[in-house]
Amino acid sequence: MLEIQKKNVVEMARTAQQWGLCKHKAGNSSVRDKDTGLILVTPTTIDKMHLTPRDIVVMDVEANVIESEAGLRPTSECLMHIEIYKTRPDVFAISHTHSLYATSFAVLNKSIPAVVYECAILNLKDGVIPVAPYGRPGTTALSNSVIEPIKRADAILMEKHGAIGVDKDPYEAVLKSAYLEEMAQIYYHALMINGGKEPESFAPEELQRWEYPSQIKFAR
Repeated sequence: MLEIQKKNVVEMARTAQQWGLCKHKAGNSSVRDKDTGLILVTPTTIDKMHLTPRDIVVMDVEANVIESEAGLRPTSECLMHIEIYKTRPDVFAISHTHSLYATSFAVLNKSIPAVVYECAILNLKDGVIPVAPYGRPGTTALSNSVIEPIKRADAILMEKHGAIGVDKDPYEAVLKSAYLEEMAQIYYHALMINGGKEPESFAPEELQRWEYPSQIKFAR
């Protein structure tokens, strides 16, 4: 069932690994089907480069496994994915990664300010990439921890854990995870160059003002 969505999840997971956002068996990805509301998620402890559509697990929002063609268990963090989908009706894809710089700030429980304007694509309502408080992986404490931060941004950190990017489109969700990692790298280097002093950042209002230039005209 839902073969196209399964292929999308496989592509998300492989792309995250190819881009260096996850290594080995870390991280997980999911897609929510718009018609049925079912959630398709990567299985637990499988190297992402070995995934096939047959390995993807189909679940409902009550955490019931509807289909596991390969007999695999869903990621132990599936409750977190479910909670995000419940919290954000506009979200249809989630990319959870363990990228190096973003996770380093997550370890410090330190949010990342909007130091470059590209942060605007991450929908930062408060002008920062927020940090969800620590919750042990696989627990409701973890799934509950992301509720408030994911209301405020499309990319968040998870204390002592990793990062999340969300979007309505599978590729864009992974791309937001990549942008988050890039922002973390830029912020880190800015701190180092500035002797640890915080760089100036953009206010949320400025980030929300962006629009495509009206001066650009298309020939008819």
